Amino acid sequence: MHRLRGRTRPGFTLIELLVVIAIIAILIGLLLPAVQKIREAANRAQCSNNLKQQGLALHNYHDTYGTLPKGNSAYNVGGPPWAWEPPFEGSWSWQAQIQPFIEGDNIYRQAKAYSLTDYYAWRNPACPVKQKIYTCPSDTRGGQAFPGASSGIKDQAITSYLGNSGTTRTSFDGVLYIASAVRLTDIADGTTNTYMVGERPPNSNLEYGWWFAAYGMDGRGTGDCVLSSNDTGVASYFQSRFSSAPNLPCDGTLVQKTGLSPGKPKVGCDAGHFWSFHPAGAMFLMSDGSTRLIRYSANPLLPALSTRAGGEVVSLD
Repeated sequence: MHRLRGRTRPGFTLIELLVVIAIIAILIGLLLPAVQKIREAANRAQCSNNLKQQGLALHNYHDTYGTLPKGNSAYNVGGPPWAWEPPFEGSWSWQAQIQPFIEGDNIYRQAKAYSLTDYYAWRNPACPVKQKIYTCPSDTRGGQAFPGASSGIKDQAITSYLGNSGTTRTSFDGVLYIASAVRLTDIADGTTNTYMVGERPPNSNLEYGWWFAAYGMDGRGTGDCVLSSNDTGVASYFQSRFSSAPNLPCDGTLVQKTGLSPGKPKVGCDAGHFWSFHPAGAMFLMSDGSTRLIRYSANPLLPALSTRAGGEVVSLD
């Protein structure tokens, strides 16, 4: 008997392989935007949750002490540092003050104990502590800290969220500003129409956005823990300070770089306005504890949303 030989099955041709690869590439191309959209939705939800937790802490602080915390505590009260009496708590931010209300009791106790011995807040052991609640997950750089060793200070952990100091850095018509003591009943424009906190990612050099010892550009915490909505002087300051390499020069007029507009970490003047890594706008915490994405197109409304008792009629709906 003759043994039957099986017929050899031909392999894929080069053209067939290329077609399969092309189909896979097309499918990946179609799926990638959907995956990115889902990831951004998750990041935005987490960012919103961060702000809601801060809102609860701010309201709990208000319930406990009768006012919202100071935007930051004045550094020069009482005269020169050597004339001060402890505790030395100059430039402590509102984010430092709400620690007991965000399960940061140990951080707060350690910070308070150290403040009895050293007037220089930037050496406080709380400074380098990174906290997820202060970092927007859409910022792929993650939790960061300014390296302080070369300056003789602690590393300074960074925040993505800055308080509302009002229309300008000296107007004091917002909610959180230097030595502020605002009560919720002082927000006559309505807590749903006045924001407390907004997003501003730290710039690339990490010199601004320090969550604990927040002196800012002017001793008022500006650019570190609080920010105003309509101050070209702030944008001008950051433009002049951070426009040389590796930073990039301002890519628009300073009028456009106030309030809420798109930004980039390496563009110097973008440290002076609210922006985020979310598409279309930035997340804000309103004074009633709610959060919302405010779109860049709503920038003209931001000054009215930043005053607590300006009497403006404004709606984001």
